Amino acid sequence: MFVQDRMTRNPIIVKSDTPLDEAASLMKKGNFRRLPVVDAGKLVGFFSDRDLMRVAPSPATTLSRYEERSLLAQMTVKDVMVRDVVTVQEDDTLEAAALAMYQHKIGGMPVLSSVGTVVGVITETDIFKAFVDVMGLQEGKDRITVQSDNKVGVVADIADIFRANNVSIDSFVTVPQEDGSYHLIVRGDFADAAALSKKIEAAGYKVLHQTRIG
Repeated sequence: MFVQDRMTRNPIIVKSDTPLDEAASLMKKGNFRRLPVVDAGKLVGFFSDRDLMRVAPSPATTLSRYEERSLLAQMTVKDVMVRDVVTVQEDDTLEAAALAMYQHKIGGMPVLSSVGTVVGVITETDIFKAFVDVMGLQEGKDRITVQSDNKVGVVADIADIFRANNVSIDSFVTVPQEDGSYHLIVRGDFADAAALSKKIEAAGYKVLHQTRIG
C-alpha cells in the first residue's frame, strides 16, 4: 500500500502572504485542519489549526469579534507556519509515512511528486483508516492470537493448519514482544474458530485470544 492510495489529492493550498483570517476561513469551510503553503510552485511551509490557535485571542479576551478578525487579518500565514516541513513522496509506502509521523510527532504532512510538486496531504486519520481496512474490521472478522517463540517456520506451521482445513486467511501479522516471543494475529472468516484454535494448540502453540470483531 502506497501513500498515493490513501492521501487526499489536490489539497487546498495557500500562499505565505495569505492573511490568517482567510486561511482560517478556508479550513473551516473545507472541514480540514492543514494547508500546504506554496509560493511560485514550491512548498515553503505547512499551516495547521494548531498554528492558528497559538496566535488566536484567548476565549477570555475582552476583544470584540471585529477586533479579533482585524487582528488575524493583520497577520499572514508566514508569520506562524512551520517552515521546516516533514514531507513524504507519493510513491513511498504507507508504512514510511506512518513512521515519519510517529518519529516527528506530527498528525499530517504534505505529499510531493517526483519533481517536488505538492500533490496531496496524508494524515493520521488516513493511516487509521488504512489499518481498519487492512484488518477488515468494518466487514467483521474472526481473530485468533497465537503466542510463539522466535523460531523459523512458525508462520508456515500456522498457515498449514488453515490450509489443511480449507480456511482462507485474510491477514496475518507478527508482533514482537519484549521477552523475545511473538504474537501471531490471524484474521479471516472462520466458520469454527474454536476448532481451529484447538488444532493450533495441538501443534504445540498457545492460543492467547479468540474473538470476532465487527
